[in-house]
Amino acid sequence: HVREIPKGVIGESSKILEEVLELQDAEDQNASIMALVELSDMVGAIELYLEHRHPTVAIEDLLIMSHITQRAFKNGRRT
Repeated sequence: HVREIPKGVIGESSKILEEVLELQDAEDQNASIMALVELSDMVGAIELYLEHRHPTVAIEDLLIMSHITQRAFKNGRRT
């Protein structure tokens, strides 16, 4: 990475933010493979956040809600 990125704490939102900042850095460098790696790291950071903060929720649960939200964006309502 070319920019200084603060290290986050595993299992905390600060780690997710670290991965987002690394993704932006990869985009700034036009490094598409690095950007994909950072997206993967972000998924891992989200999974660890869930384990730490919401142990009964799985990433699949977030995907279900994400799909509902996407549908709402497309049709203008959340149904």
